[in-house]
Amino acid sequence: MRSNDISILVVDDETKIVDVVKSYLEKSGYKVLEAFTGHQALQRFEDDKPSLVILDLMLPDMTGEEICKIIRSKSRVPIIMLTAKVEEEDILKGLNIGADDYITKPFSPRQLVARVRAVLRRTLDDALPLANIYSFEGGDLVVDVEKHQVKKHGKLINLTPSEFSILMALVKHPNKVYTREELITLALGEDFYGFDRTIDSHIKNLRQKIEDDPKSPKLVITVHGVGYRFGGD
Repeated sequence: MRSNDISILVVDDETKIVDVVKSYLEKSGYKVLEAFTGHQALQRFEDDKPSLVILDLMLPDMTGEEICKIIRSKSRVPIIMLTAKVEEEDILKGLNIGADDYITKPFSPRQLVARVRAVLRRTLDDALPLANIYSFEGGDLVVDVEKHQVKKHGKLINLTPSEFSILMALVKHPNKVYTREELITLALGEDFYGFDRTIDSHIKNLRQKIEDDPKSPKLVITVHGVGYRFGGD
């Protein structure tokens, strides 16, 4: 997909920030949609179906977390948080409710464009893997790569792009133990930088969705002191 076929919804109540982000994204060939309140953002999301959302967490009528939850309940569209909160726990909270990436204010517009490209690359990559469909546990877990779909006990599971990328990294090499750093590179991109616990948050969310008992996982296994591996047969 070409960049000029991709629309990005930018949500922030500061007009200057929206203008700057819009200018840099349009120079990179993206179509930019604007919203300055939470209600505007949700309406534009429904009307225009953007390929990616850049979402400020501090809005006048709704919190970014609320908007993220609403969008994530109906769509796997990638979400990048814009936040002035620099505490690790605040950022992990955003990731736990379904955001794919974050960037803290003040930020470099060029860095934001690079993060957008990295997230879209993970989401829109057309390269085919070695197999198109992976099946585990006697068909209880099925991963359809071309359709970007995961089914558990025949029921469609709604994974975020980051969760799907992590799962794909694990299932393609089920005997390999991945460090957190390796999963960050494989699933989140080489230009991602942030907390190692970002991966832990995505793993926690992934387990909640695909494990029969997330507290005693059999598919996404922790290898203490190293990282994670896939345990499905």
